[in-house]
Formats: sequence, C-alpha cells, structure tokens
Amino acid sequence: MGKDELENSEQKEEKKPKISEKTKNILEWIVCIVIAVVITLLFRYFVATPTVVQQVSMYPTLVENQRLIVSRTFRINGKLPERGDIVTFEATEYNYSEGTADQSNPVAIYMEKDKNIFESFLYNVLEITKKSYIKRVIGLPGEHVEIKNGKVYINGEELEEDYLQPDVVTESNIFNDFIVPEGYLFCMGDNRTKSTDCRSFGCIPVDKLEGIVICRFWPLNKIGSVE
Repeated sequence: MGKDELENSEQKEEKKPKISEKTKNILEWIVCIVIAVVITLLFRYFVATPTVVQQVSMYPTLVENQRLIVSRTFRINGKLPERGDIVTFEATEYNYSEGTADQSNPVAIYMEKDKNIFESFLYNVLEITKKSYIKRVIGLPGEHVEIKNGKVYINGEELEEDYLQPDVVTESNIFNDFIVPEGYLFCMGDNRTKSTDCRSFGCIPVDKLEGIVICRFWPLNKIGSVE
C-alpha cells in the first residue's frame, strides 16, 4: 500500500462516527432490560406466577384477596393435574340451561375471537382483560361422574371430599351424569351453592388450563400449601 493510500485509509477511519461511552452504557442497559423482561415472561408463562382469589366459590379453602402461587410447568412436561388439585383456567361466558345440556357431550363452549399477534400476546401472555376461574379438579378424562343424593360419584363410587364443610350438599340439574371426555377436566368450587362451575358450563378443555395452585403466600398467617 502506497503512502497516499495509507493516508486516505487513516482519514476514513478518523471520519467513522464513534459511539460515546455514555451511549454504549445506555445500549447495554437496554439490552439487559429486554433480556430480563423476556426471561420474566417465559418464567411466568411456563414455570409459575402469582394470582389473587377474587370470588367466594372456593370458600372456606380459599378466601377473597388471598394470594397464591400457581405452577405452570405442565406446559413443559404435559403432566395433567390430579383429582383434588386446585386449578385456574380461562373462564367461559356460556352456561347451559337444563333443556340445552347434552349429557353425552358435556364440554364447555368458548366464544373464540380472531386476534392478531399483538392481541394474542396481551391476552394469553400478559393476560390483560382475561377472566379466569379457580376450582378444584373432581373428574379426570374417561371417568364417569354422577351427582345425586347430594354427593359426587366417580365410576360408581362415592367421592370422599374431606375439604368440604360438613353441611355441604352437591346438586346439579344440568350436568349430573356423564363421562368426562378425553382432553377435558371436570372441576367444581368447594363452596358448592355459591360456585358457577363445570356443573353449568361443562368440562373444560386441558388447553384452557392456566395453572395448578401450589401454595398460598398471603396473608402471612396462612402461608403454606393449600389442601
């Protein structure tokens, strides 16, 4: 390389804009914040997240304004909740009436709306405007559920429900004698007379499941697992 070419190369290097140390620090902070937000969202969606009890349907097991931690690892390992687990799931606005319920097809109906990517992100990931229910798993896929004489029967055997208050009676004039379809769960609230649940809107599809309650962290005197 000749002397003139070397000088021209050095001049070009000098003309290249240099990023100030302050700008570099700002960019590094922005990258760190973006990474932290992505990790937080992934953890919240696939691992665990807090939630607040907003209804009386699980009284006295759960009381309004109690804070819970729900596990979402089923989205990774595909493991379904067990009978007796307390779960949260996307609410449905459609309730059957006694005349419209089909015992041979006891499934919840969700009024799906077309959403673009941004709307889906807000609804499914950030869960903005999303309404959820918290109930207890009673019937598993393939099981025959009967509600009669104030009790619940699974495959012909009375279900022992020690978590209910002694005077609780379970009744249903809508879904009361059916088989839980594959890929669905039958759930009810512990406060049976004050709970809108699968007895009126049908079994929920597993893909509407949002979390499995693992513990309560508020109020402080109630910290611990939830039975």
